[in-house]
Amino acid sequence: MLRTGFLYDPRFLLHETGGDHPECPDRLRRIVEYLERSGLLDQLVQIKAETAKQRWIETVHHIRYILRFEESCAFGMPSLDDDENRTCRDTYDVAMLAVGGVLKAVDAVMGKEIDNAFCAVRPPGHHAESDRAMGFCYFNNVAIAARYLQEQWGIKRIGIVDFDVHHGNGTQHIFERDNTVFYYSIHEHPSFAYPGTGRDFDIGFDEGEGFTKNSPVLPGRGDEEYRKRLTDDLLPAMSAFQPQFLLLSSGFDAHIDDLMSGTNLSTEGYDFISRLLVDLAARFCGGRLVSVLEGGYNLDVLPLLVANHIEYLAGLK
Repeated sequence: MLRTGFLYDPRFLLHETGGDHPECPDRLRRIVEYLERSGLLDQLVQIKAETAKQRWIETVHHIRYILRFEESCAFGMPSLDDDENRTCRDTYDVAMLAVGGVLKAVDAVMGKEIDNAFCAVRPPGHHAESDRAMGFCYFNNVAIAARYLQEQWGIKRIGIVDFDVHHGNGTQHIFERDNTVFYYSIHEHPSFAYPGTGRDFDIGFDEGEGFTKNSPVLPGRGDEEYRKRLTDDLLPAMSAFQPQFLLLSSGFDAHIDDLMSGTNLSTEGYDFISRLLVDLAARFCGGRLVSVLEGGYNLDVLPLLVANHIEYLAGLK
């Protein structure tokens, strides 16, 4: 069994979005309850969250945006930049705590206290642009972790794999001119899937050309298409790039029972993804991997999918 860290903090529940919003506190409540009932939580190394230092947020986000976000929450505004990005007075502090927790997970892996980690955080992050909140996201947790790995730990090549059903527009835009971070996303496109970005011809610009790879999947294609695209697209790309650390934007909203998409990925399809990514980290990164929760909105299915994912991280499957 591997030493797998688990980041969670009950303060993540203080980000209130309203009873009709899919990105709700119950997402994390259900995950933690399931892990406790199954006994899996006791087998994980607990990681305590702490507030991130602003200088790490500034490696990705413009200072004017950070201050605007903080001020908006301080004044009790109901949303930021779009009605779907619900906020309350605690949202800014919770977002800072989520980033800080992810960075602590990175420290624990780099310090060899654990082998890998899963971060059960909210709000999610991969839609957040450098200067704008989008898609329930305010700070781009994974993007900040990548910059932190480079500046704090001297990691030169970082791979980001995003398997949320929605394209991580924020992460792609942040790194699209960068040849030190390889961003890969598999997601539903076209159809109603938000945000409508992430075409297969999006490969980056300037020095970053060739360091972005998108695998758009048509609605309804499910497991077979995911297996094919991951095998044909992701594996050769990472083999060429040779990442030294793997960061995952782990979204579980492509599942057939999640109404956020029509991709129809099965539970077994998610198992394939987890197994492949753990093997990828072992092959190129010495196993160094941090997985960060993004989407997943079916409260009955999400806990099972997260538990299965963690079991693969821990070498229990």
